[in-house]
Amino acid sequence: MNTMATTMIASMIKSNGLRRWKLLPETIHAVELLLAVSIFIAIHSLRQRRRLGLPSWPLVGMLPSLILGLRRDIYEWITGVLVERGGTFTFSGPSLTNLHCVVTADPRNLEHLLKEKFSSFPKGPYFRATVRDLLGGGIFAADDEAWRRQRKTASLEFHSAEFRSLTARSLVELVHGRLLPVLDEAAAGGGVDLQDVLLRLTFDNVCMIAFGIDPGCLSPGLPKIPFAAAFEDATEATLLRFVTPTAMWRAMRLLDVGNERRLRRSIERVDEFAYAVIRRRREELRTAVPPESAARSDLLTAFMRAKDEEGGEKYTDVFLRDVCVNFILAGRDTSSVALAWFFWLLQGNRRVEERIVEEVTRIVEERSGEGEENSGEVVIFRPEEVKKMDYLQAALTEALRLYPSVPVDHKEVIQDEIFPDGTVLKKGTKLLYAIYSMGRMESIWGKDCREYKPERWLRDDRFMSESAYKFAAFNGGPRLCLGKDFAYYQMKFVAANILRRYRVSVVEGHPVVPKMALTLYMKHGLKVKLTRREG
Repeated sequence: MNTMATTMIASMIKSNGLRRWKLLPETIHAVELLLAVSIFIAIHSLRQRRRLGLPSWPLVGMLPSLILGLRRDIYEWITGVLVERGGTFTFSGPSLTNLHCVVTADPRNLEHLLKEKFSSFPKGPYFRATVRDLLGGGIFAADDEAWRRQRKTASLEFHSAEFRSLTARSLVELVHGRLLPVLDEAAAGGGVDLQDVLLRLTFDNVCMIAFGIDPGCLSPGLPKIPFAAAFEDATEATLLRFVTPTAMWRAMRLLDVGNERRLRRSIERVDEFAYAVIRRRREELRTAVPPESAARSDLLTAFMRAKDEEGGEKYTDVFLRDVCVNFILAGRDTSSVALAWFFWLLQGNRRVEERIVEEVTRIVEERSGEGEENSGEVVIFRPEEVKKMDYLQAALTEALRLYPSVPVDHKEVIQDEIFPDGTVLKKGTKLLYAIYSMGRMESIWGKDCREYKPERWLRDDRFMSESAYKFAAFNGGPRLCLGKDFAYYQMKFVAANILRRYRVSVVEGHPVVPKMALTLYMKHGLKVKLTRREG
C-alpha cells in the first residue's frame, strides 16, 4: 500500500505542474498516514451506520444524523434509533455543546427515574436555565421544595368542590356558547382549522381556571389576541434553545438578535398581560366583601391566599406570574393538541367514530321524562354522563398513546446511577424520555403498536388504564399530571358535543405532520369540513 500511495501522490503532483517541489520522505509518510486514517474513519462510520443507524463523526459527533432527522420527522427518527438500539441510546453531540444526552423509551427506566429514584432525577439546572425567561420558578421547571409547595397548593385547589364546579360551568359556557356556534358558521362556509379553534377553546378555558379571566379567543370571527399570540411565540422560541449551543443563545440574548430578540419581545407581552391581571385581582380581593372574595376559585386567587411556608409571607407578583404562565402552558396545549390528533385519526377509522356516536346517543336516550332535553339538539352532558363514556375515553387515550401532547420530556442526573437496562449514567448526564416513541415500540405494545385500536384499553367494555411507565402521556410518579382528570373530562365533553352534531372530514390533500415544539402541534394545522348529522 505504501508504494501505491507514493506513486499516486507523485503522479498528482506531476499532473498539477508542481515538479519543482521535491517531497521529503517524512511528508509523504504523513500524507499516507492521513489518507489511511481518513479511509479507516469512513469505513468505520459506514459500518456503524449499517449496524446502528446513527454514526458518530469526529468533532461533530452525531449532529449530521440529527440534522437529517430535523429535516424529515425528528420524532420518527428518534423512534427508529430507539428500536434499533433496544430502547435506549446515548446521543453524542459536537464538542463543547449541550447536545449530549441519553434517550430512553424503556418502561423499566421510566419507572426508575420517575418513581423509584425520583429525587435523583430532577429537572435540573440546565433545564431551569433554558426555560427560566418564560417559565421562571413555576411548577414545570421547579425542583425540590419549590416544586412541592406549588404542587400542594395547586392540588388542594384542583380537588376542591368549588374548583370542579368552576371548570364544569366554564366548559359548558365555552362549548355551547362559543364553540358550537363557531363550528355552525364554519359548516355553512368552506371549513375551518380545527386545531386553531381547539387551541382557542382551551386557552380561554385555562385562563378562566388559572387567572379567573376570559381573554375571548374563541369569539365570532376568531380575533387575534395579542397575549395568546405572544405566548405561542415565546414557547416556540424557548424550544429552539434546546437545540442551540448554550453559549450561542446566551450570546444572542446579550446582543438581542435573532430568536432571542423574538423571545424577549414575546415575554414582554406575556408579562404585561399577567402583571395587569395580578394587580387587578389583588385590588378586587382587597375591596371585596368576605362572601364575594371567598366565592372565587381560580389558581391565581388560591395562591394569593396561600403563604410562602418558608417566610410566612404572601407570594410576590413575580412568583404568581410564574405560577399562572406554567399552568396556562400545561392546560392550553395538551388537551387541544390531543383532540386535533384524535379527530385526524377518526378520518381513517370511521368504525371508531360510529361506535363513539352510538355510545353518546345511547347515553342521551337513557334520559327519561325530561322534556325538551331529550328532543332537539340542546343537550348539555352532565358530569355523571361524561364519566360513563368509556369507549370515547379509550379512543382519546389511544390517540394520546400514538400522539402524546408532550412527545419528549427532560431530566438530569444528579448522582451516578445505573438504569435497569444496564445503561450507566454519570452525574450531570441529561436524560430524554421519548413518550412519542414508546407508543411505537413493539416490545411495549406488540406487533400492532402503530395501529389505532381503542379496544386495547377496554375490559368488558369498561375503560382500563395502563401503567404510567408504559403510557406516560400524563407523566408518572410524584409528578403525575395534576390536571389529568380535568383533561379527560374536557376532551370527552368537547369531543362528544362535536361528534354528536358533526361528521368531521379532513380537507383532501391537507398535509398533517408534527411540528417540533414543546407540545405536538400539527405543523400546518388541521383543515376540516363539517357535515351536519341527520336526526
